[in-house]
Amino acid sequence: MSYGYTYTFPALRGLQAGREYFVAMCPLKLLPRIFLFDEAPLPPELRAQRTLNTARVPEIARYVLENPQDYAFSAITASIDGEVRFEPAEMGDGASDVGRLVVPMTARFVINDGQHRRAAIEMALEEHPELGDETIAVVFFLDTGLERTQQLFADLNKHAVRPTKSLGILYEQRDPLARLCRRLIDRVDLFKGLTETEKTSISNRSTKLFTLSSIYQATAELLEKPKSSQVSHAEEELAVAYWEALGRVIPEWRLVKEKKVSAGELRRDYVHAHGMMLQALGRVGGDLLAQDPEDWQTRLKSLAVLDWTRANVELWEGRTMIHGRIRRAKTSIVLTVNVLKATLGLPLSPEEQQLEDDYTRRLATGANGDK
Repeated sequence: MSYGYTYTFPALRGLQAGREYFVAMCPLKLLPRIFLFDEAPLPPELRAQRTLNTARVPEIARYVLENPQDYAFSAITASIDGEVRFEPAEMGDGASDVGRLVVPMTARFVINDGQHRRAAIEMALEEHPELGDETIAVVFFLDTGLERTQQLFADLNKHAVRPTKSLGILYEQRDPLARLCRRLIDRVDLFKGLTETEKTSISNRSTKLFTLSSIYQATAELLEKPKSSQVSHAEEELAVAYWEALGRVIPEWRLVKEKKVSAGELRRDYVHAHGMMLQALGRVGGDLLAQDPEDWQTRLKSLAVLDWTRANVELWEGRTMIHGRIRRAKTSIVLTVNVLKATLGLPLSPEEQQLEDDYTRRLATGANGDK
């Protein structure tokens, strides 16, 4: 028995594929009460979302809690199984699409898109319940018997494309390291004009040599900074000095800058023209700066003696490359760092030494290292 109890939402009425749908404003405090997902009493065949990734929820909740005056959420999309009623506002035309959506409390609400936002909002409300009176837009589709929920989920995600890491860094305003990297591509002569700021990978025809995402990862390694850490002026100056110095040590990079060789040719023939090597150079640079803060620039020049060509399989195969292809796996980066450290006369950490020993044993037994 429903006793006639209802939810009432301010709403706009629209039409898609011959069906009415509604865009409503929902108070955040109502989300945990009315929206169902995997733990709801829905049989598996009616679930309209992927399994909730609980690791993502705290991160989204922190985003809200750390930015209470500046967070933004896109609309949640949900299906309603119930006898809803739309009450047009009195606009004088008798057919207004502005009004109120009245939904019985016995109706079932199923999220088609936005379950992680819903779970994160619930988590944030536990710490800051005053957020409960704020609202989020919800797009409601009517779906008697929840017969279209799975198809709706498929349709909503069919053409969804996540922004690239580089583009995310380019537009990210809260992360100090992202802001630093945007300044680096203007301040470091080598990066200026040679950085791809939208894509995470570089095509063979591109004139760019680095990606913004690889500069971000490499600089995080250099300064030993986790995401969203504050960056001091001294650290910024140190990062500029390091990448400038490295540009003088690796002459092939300068050839691209001077348009004497194409970026594509460099990627084809050299291992140092790839993002994983930039990350390795950032990591070894962090150790070099820590261990020799006074004379690091002199020691960095030792890297000029390396044969960086991909044809030097004796040095790079099984480390930076597997069967001639550059690899970005963690093990490959560490084994590449080991080569750079040996050249610079830096000691290996216990983890690096263990991987080096494993690599040496594989060589001794004739293993190809493709693990």
